[in-house]
Amino acid sequence: MKQYKRTLVTCALPYANGPVHIGHLAGAYIPGDIYVRYLRMRGEDVVFVCGSDEHGVPITIKAREQGVTPQDIVDRYHKVMKDAFTGLGINFDIYSRTSSQVHAENASEFFRKLYDQDDFVTKESEQLYDEEAKMFLTDRLIEGTCPKCGNPKAYGDQCEKCGCTLSPEELIDPKSKLSGTTPVKKKTKHWYLPLDKYEPWLRDWILEQHKEWKTNVYGQCKSWLDGGLQPRAVTRDLDWGVPVPVEGAEGKVLYVWFDAPIGYISNTKELLPESWEKWWKDPETRLIHFIGKDNIVFHCIVFPSMLKAYGDYILPENVPANEFLNLEGDKISTSRNWAVWVHEYENEFPGQEDVLRYVLTANAPETKDNDFTWKDFQGRNNSELVAIFGNFVNRAVVLTHKYFGGAVPANLKPEAVDAETLASVKPCREALEKYIETFHFREALKEAMNIARIGNKYISDMEPWKVAKEDMDRCASILYTCLQLCAELAIAFEPFTPFGAEKLRHMLRVGLDAGTDHRTGEGTPTVNFYKPGEGKALHTRAASSPATTGDLILTWSMLGTSELIPAGHQLGEAELLFRKIEDAEVDAQIAKLEAIKKAREEAEAAKAAAEAAKKVEPQKPEVTFDDFAAMDIRTATVLAAERVPKTDKLLKLTIDTGIDQRTIVSGIAEYYSPEDMLGKQICILANLAPRVIRGIESKGMILMAKQGDGKMRFITPQEVLANGAQIG
Repeated sequence: MKQYKRTLVTCALPYANGPVHIGHLAGAYIPGDIYVRYLRMRGEDVVFVCGSDEHGVPITIKAREQGVTPQDIVDRYHKVMKDAFTGLGINFDIYSRTSSQVHAENASEFFRKLYDQDDFVTKESEQLYDEEAKMFLTDRLIEGTCPKCGNPKAYGDQCEKCGCTLSPEELIDPKSKLSGTTPVKKKTKHWYLPLDKYEPWLRDWILEQHKEWKTNVYGQCKSWLDGGLQPRAVTRDLDWGVPVPVEGAEGKVLYVWFDAPIGYISNTKELLPESWEKWWKDPETRLIHFIGKDNIVFHCIVFPSMLKAYGDYILPENVPANEFLNLEGDKISTSRNWAVWVHEYENEFPGQEDVLRYVLTANAPETKDNDFTWKDFQGRNNSELVAIFGNFVNRAVVLTHKYFGGAVPANLKPEAVDAETLASVKPCREALEKYIETFHFREALKEAMNIARIGNKYISDMEPWKVAKEDMDRCASILYTCLQLCAELAIAFEPFTPFGAEKLRHMLRVGLDAGTDHRTGEGTPTVNFYKPGEGKALHTRAASSPATTGDLILTWSMLGTSELIPAGHQLGEAELLFRKIEDAEVDAQIAKLEAIKKAREEAEAAKAAAEAAKKVEPQKPEVTFDDFAAMDIRTATVLAAERVPKTDKLLKLTIDTGIDQRTIVSGIAEYYSPEDMLGKQICILANLAPRVIRGIESKGMILMAKQGDGKMRFITPQEVLANGAQIG
């Protein structure tokens, strides 16, 4: 495998029309952060790039709905997303945005070079246009009836009910989602990237040279290539985005899919204006994209074709995309509010950032869709983080304070089991490294937790609290061994649970070589450490500055070695690494989701009823005037009502017609109770021939109206009339 001088890691630019949810975290951002933290601890030179994707039609729609500008929308969500990432400890070297001036200039230059090289093809075509909204419509802005399953809410590109791929022209009765009007076809000119031109090269580059890619990524790429690539538009008619920098392109911007990935380059240029090219053009740089599966085609086929066309950019070495994360058995949906929003989680579970990171990693949808449930969240925290990891550390530190005044005891009476226990960490480290480097973070986390299991089993088997009553020297060796394992955990868990690892290092009063931080200056490694006697304050210094007396710095290379903390080193006070998540906390979250689902179901039912009510029964065959004149329609009042025995639908009504009192049997019991009918004035067909129904003679028929929702309603006089009044 080729060795690189540096690694550029990108995470998919989240779309700035809403906040970040746990599906985003599990798909790209937590895996990316784990990988970067690991590489930095290994001493590798890494730049970690991300930012908000701030152009496109959905943002303009939301701005229109809220009566604000698109810039207002992206400003709001850029901050929400950036704060959410920071709160979870996802530390990008830069988190910028595609609405920046740097990006506008960079994206324009990128397009212009391809344009000047004649890499685009120009096409004039008819596209659907909303005359009322005065704009061309994207596929997602067109809604109609699916021709394959009859779903009346199919989009112009896909039916979410049956899953089939569509085009707007295939929809039955298409409507604009902006105005509700029927769109018209209008000619427009756009530039296209001829992906078909790059298909032979892509087949070799992906299918032959990158067989090591994850099976879900490789498989999707192969499917696209086998289906045949087509030219793809790189411009569109819109007034929000990067203007197309050529004559005759007024009112057109770069298509967001073309615009957004260039943002990786723009953000790197913004971070490192003097040296960005070595990160994008030097073959000694490895490029890794962390994305969700919905972005595979753009990062594996489209963006590489763009870079290839430009000429001197490196190509991604790997694109370790994850599949989708579901929530409580249902697909996460922003539009349906079916999500766990990260900023809400941070407010409702303060100090529990690591729990979410841990659970999302342990349950990561690495090769297939997976499910997040609040009960699993609680179970993993309580039975793993609290009962294994936290329990072991707490017992080791508390007992050290109890028996040795908080100083690491000397290894006075070692036994073979101690060395064997410490030696068992090395295979965990080797497996952990293998899994991280091949992007299997779920398995890597298991290996880190195995170190905690080793420690928890060791202290339980050795029972130093009992040994201390008879042999303090042996107790010293047991706790010495435990504290070495605690230091191992402070290293191994740094990529996965950085807040807990930091808290553990505070208890141990040790620092961590955090690697290169490009936010403080390119190539300047930093060390995070705690100074004895200075409480909980975290201090950071350049690694090249003189070490403070008493500093004890951990590095990744120390993981799996025998002694990390020497005897006599003074520990900090013990504190719980993790707290138990109570039933009431997760019950509240489940209740919140149930309320959201119930409200959605009620809204959908109300909408369906309203739509059904609009439907009108087809007209019956024509009748003559004489036919109508023969019907004797009169007003009447219900005097008595009762259910017909052994039936669900029939009521027996005694009515006053003004002519007589008679009985009518009517099938309205599913809509009205006998009590509802007493005293009600109704209209009847008085001269209908009598019929015997369930042994009861029924003389006449009640006139009722049936709407599209199927419910029967009475036709009643607007004002009270005398019984027997004729209608006609």
